Amino acid sequence: MAILFFVQKSLAQTKPSEDSLFIRQHYTKIERQVPMRDGVKLFTSIYLPKDISKNKTYPILLNRTPYNVAPYGEDLYKTSLGPSMLFAKDGYVIVYQDVRGKFMSEGDFEAYRPFIPAKKTKTDIDESSDTYDTIEWLLKNIAGNNGKVGTWGISAPGYYTTMTAVEAHPALKIASPQAPVTDWFMGDDRHHNGAFFLMGTFAFLSSYGAPRPVPTAKGTPQYTAYGTPDSYEFYKKMGPLKNFNEQIFKGQNRIWNQMMENETYNDFWKARTPVPHLKNIKPAVMVVGGWFDQEDLYGPLKTYQAVSSNNPQTPNWLVMGPWIHGGWARGSGESLGHIRFGAQTSTFYQKEIELPVFNHYLKDQPDPKLPKAYVFETGTNEWRKYDQWPPKNTVEKRLYLHPDGTLSFSPTMATMQTGVKPSFHEYISDPKKPVPYTSEIRIIRGSDYMYEDQRFAASRPDVLVYESEVLKEDITISGNVFADLFVSTTGTDADFVVKLIDVYPGDAPNDSPINPNMKMGGFQLLIRGEVMRSKFRKSFSKPEPMTPGMIENVKFDMQDAAHRFKKGHKIMVQVQSSWFPLVDRNPQKFVNIYKATEADFQKAEHRVYLSGETSSYVGVRVVE
Repeated sequence: MAILFFVQKSLAQTKPSEDSLFIRQHYTKIERQVPMRDGVKLFTSIYLPKDISKNKTYPILLNRTPYNVAPYGEDLYKTSLGPSMLFAKDGYVIVYQDVRGKFMSEGDFEAYRPFIPAKKTKTDIDESSDTYDTIEWLLKNIAGNNGKVGTWGISAPGYYTTMTAVEAHPALKIASPQAPVTDWFMGDDRHHNGAFFLMGTFAFLSSYGAPRPVPTAKGTPQYTAYGTPDSYEFYKKMGPLKNFNEQIFKGQNRIWNQMMENETYNDFWKARTPVPHLKNIKPAVMVVGGWFDQEDLYGPLKTYQAVSSNNPQTPNWLVMGPWIHGGWARGSGESLGHIRFGAQTSTFYQKEIELPVFNHYLKDQPDPKLPKAYVFETGTNEWRKYDQWPPKNTVEKRLYLHPDGTLSFSPTMATMQTGVKPSFHEYISDPKKPVPYTSEIRIIRGSDYMYEDQRFAASRPDVLVYESEVLKEDITISGNVFADLFVSTTGTDADFVVKLIDVYPGDAPNDSPINPNMKMGGFQLLIRGEVMRSKFRKSFSKPEPMTPGMIENVKFDMQDAAHRFKKGHKIMVQVQSSWFPLVDRNPQKFVNIYKATEADFQKAEHRVYLSGETSSYVGVRVVE
């Protein structure tokens, strides 16, 4: 979840200058300090259709954000409004609000403020109550509203949107959490399966976690004094995580401090996920995410799942497209990097899915009758409509890693007979020479690694590679992907990174949309990649050391995918133990990594086992 103000912008197919002119011609902007129940006032920017009146009413669209509602000043207008300019042109009261403690709003900011189920006094506030109070104020103070409200937001504003649906105001008819931050420890942004996502977190929190003593229209810039364009060099030189506080933050970055003080999935983290509170949801909910989202793929999947399982009576949809973080709200969605999708997927989403469903709930227009899951299947590049997610017609299958380096849905024939040693592959993991997450020289993480050719990693000696035969027929996966490894190490902790990859045939056409000279033959497209910190293999709350030399099971969620491996392609799995500096280095010693010293980092030999009862595999759901 980077500070990407542009995720609030639309990808209307008109020029920004035309959009800006339209807004000024058709909207009046007002700014208000909206009082909350505890007396704190939240800065709110309101765009009113100029023809709004008792006889011409409009619904309200609310976006609550920690990223600012700029530009500030009633004579300064945004150049784009709403989830897309389609909303502005259709006619809505469009409202943006700085959340409590950010930019021009009063109060203290809390990243993912814990929800208070039983509020006893006016000081018992959370994001749900702040939304309730905001909607109540808008209904009473904005003449010409039609009494119906919708909410939307991407990334952190997606989280705030989720919270609008918890103990929702009766006027809230639809909420659309888009790439919603949902759990900063388990799978969104800051950690995945307990492993710390260093690169994105440091850059993001250098601004997001900076002190803000008083309301201000200006934010703190991100850290820029890298001294090199090469993130691999910078982060390796920085050394252990404790150096960032000692050398850069000086203890002044509260959210960074919270990261460093909460190494396990403790009450601090558990209190900050909305998932347990997604019960008794009254508004309709449309959850949106992208298959190539570098920040919040976990959030939309878990949010949709929780709303569906806890609220079967509530209209609830999942929309997943071939997008990076917020990609459905900008650009046309025709391609990513070297990969074409054959259609303007973002434009389609905005016109055929997003606007119609909001108009139905807020303007009483016809029901678009969306499927429960509207999912773009990569590989075939086609939208699929399902009445549940994952689809009913899928079965769990296992892609086994074999001793000869092959990959197949059939287990190895070797057995664990008495006296017969299990088969394994081994490699040396050296924290001084971690596997890079990208082949590019870059200082800011970016999103390209999510769809980057993985051949740069396949050639390293500390990356294991398993490849299927050339596929004789298409294989389609839809649903959860997970890794089930049997491993051992000479250390007492280790990370394991697993990548599921589509290998293009040697004669694949050179059809890259960004480089027609790019050789696509043999291209290794990353479909899903995930990391697991093995000390959390039994419990994310109570880590345990690995026993050197002991075979242990490390199983973890790799999140979902919808992809067709086409006939003539191959399926590949790569296994490695570092992904740097995307993920911080594991010392390979059982310590609190946030307090580790340079002396704690050590080489270790890792083994991945491949036979009998210790047959490692990647689980997928195959469409039949």
